[in-house]
Amino acid sequence: MNENHILLVDDDQELTELLSDYLEAEGVKVSVENSARAALVRLQSDELFDLAVFDIMMPEMSGLELLQQLRPGLQLPVIMLTGRGGDIDRILGLEMGADDYLAKPCNPRELLARIRAVLRRAQQRPESGTVQSLKCWGIALDPSTREVYFGAHSIDLTSAEFNVLYQFMQHPGEILSKSKLTETVLHRSLTAYDRAIDVHVSRVRQKLVPHIGQQELIKTIRGEGYLFMRDNG
Repeated sequence: MNENHILLVDDDQELTELLSDYLEAEGVKVSVENSARAALVRLQSDELFDLAVFDIMMPEMSGLELLQQLRPGLQLPVIMLTGRGGDIDRILGLEMGADDYLAKPCNPRELLARIRAVLRRAQQRPESGTVQSLKCWGIALDPSTREVYFGAHSIDLTSAEFNVLYQFMQHPGEILSKSKLTETVLHRSLTAYDRAIDVHVSRVRQKLVPHIGQQELIKTIRGEGYLFMRDNG
């Protein structure tokens, strides 16, 4: 198995050294940049990374600004490091295309678990011929290539957004709970005050609107979860 290569971006040099030592001991190749501007240059080069970790609070350019400049052109999975209680920053990060977030100070073991979970879903490819493309409401989703189209128009989704839509299209007419979606999409358990899955669902809705119009394909079922409408056409 090839070693995963991640880019860790944080202005706290002591923290990046600690996290790098731990992650590399666990078999992850780590490159470090201590400023968002340096990271931007590196990410726009030909160097290949499997995932990036951005701290939100950095001088000159924040992790949010860095993410905004990279999305949607760069499909690299991103985990955001946020301050405790930084709910607005977490939601903004997800809305800008982050795949997940973790509050600081973070436990290196928890960061490793999040990295592995995000990589697992980003690199998920069913064996050829085992999973057929899904089609409804004019949307075509191909699990083997992880591409989504509406007619000839490609719909750009992050890995988390793709997995959300995949779950919905696999289970039309069924209520999917937030805890179930969190486990299948984010590969972790739902925790108190965790709004990550809600934001990913909201992003999928927003990205479908230009193609399908304002019809509500994904309904919120209060106290239960979400329902993807059946296509009876």
